Amino acid sequence: MNPLEQLLAEVITAEGPLRIDRYMSLCLGHPQHGYYVTRDPLGETGDFITAPEVSQVFGELIGVWAVGAWAAMGQPPAFSLVELGPGRGTLMADVLRTVRKAAPAFAAAASLHLVETSPVLRQKQREAVGEAARWHDRLEDAPEGPMILLANEFFDAIPIRQFERREGVWRERVVGLADGRLSLGVGGIVPGSMGKDGDVLEFASARDEIAREIGARLAAHAGAALIIDYGHLHTAPGDTLQAMRDHRFVALTETPGEADLTSHVDFEKLAHALTEAGAVVQPGMTQRDFLRAMGLEQRVAQLQGKADATTRATLSRQMARLADEAQMGNLFKVLCAMSPGISTPYPFG
Repeated sequence: MNPLEQLLAEVITAEGPLRIDRYMSLCLGHPQHGYYVTRDPLGETGDFITAPEVSQVFGELIGVWAVGAWAAMGQPPAFSLVELGPGRGTLMADVLRTVRKAAPAFAAAASLHLVETSPVLRQKQREAVGEAARWHDRLEDAPEGPMILLANEFFDAIPIRQFERREGVWRERVVGLADGRLSLGVGGIVPGSMGKDGDVLEFASARDEIAREIGARLAAHAGAALIIDYGHLHTAPGDTLQAMRDHRFVALTETPGEADLTSHVDFEKLAHALTEAGAVVQPGMTQRDFLRAMGLEQRVAQLQGKADATTRATLSRQMARLADEAQMGNLFKVLCAMSPGISTPYPFG
């Protein structure tokens, strides 16, 4: 039993079983033992790899999109370039390198704001993008005004609640104790008549709150937001909560604080929250369609033209990982939200 499991067992003994959202919050963000507080989880030596870590081309194409969004906003002379959950800073470093070369006026107008709570990852981001950035614990702490916001694999780690249909009634899933160890179970009956036995519903009110904050900012000031994550475009029942350690799936209650906990993002609900707050949201698309429309194949071919055989093969593997239907291409979705009245940044229009 590791230190966090011991602490969780004490809390459960004193207060009763934990809702899934509270369990996730403690596992990921406990100030001493939380997953994101204590480690850099990314890369081959970590627990998972994100698209920016796969290839620099991903960040380059996001940079091209950001320049297009800035043009759609009327090229404001000053705006905030915001990233939620920037990981190691790899995506933003690639974006900045691209825009400094391709659109120096964009780079000059942008002030960089990174929303990150992990001290370990903040240091990695500082090494990647330099000291010009400002760091914030919450989006609400970033300055008001025109904004371009990026969020890649951010919403999947926001805590959720789960409800399971059993014997004709809904019960909330909880983490309790069985023989002194953490164990998944269900709590008391909650209202609800729809669904069939075995159905699982997931609710992420914290995701909706962040989406409404983004939407409110876009309603108040010119801007655009690009959200990329794994998930589904339309709301549907299903258990998508997962724990990952050393690039393999593990049990949800195994070594708490030492595994990444995530769930699939419901993009329909996310779009509803953004729209409810005043943003204009375009229909979502797969990462495959987005990257191909932004010129993935052409950029990889350009890089391959200057490379040796080994590098060309590596670039092909990277492109496949990002865009193939059986890899990240279809699992990951892309959503664009904008201020009312501005034109839609390509390729959503």
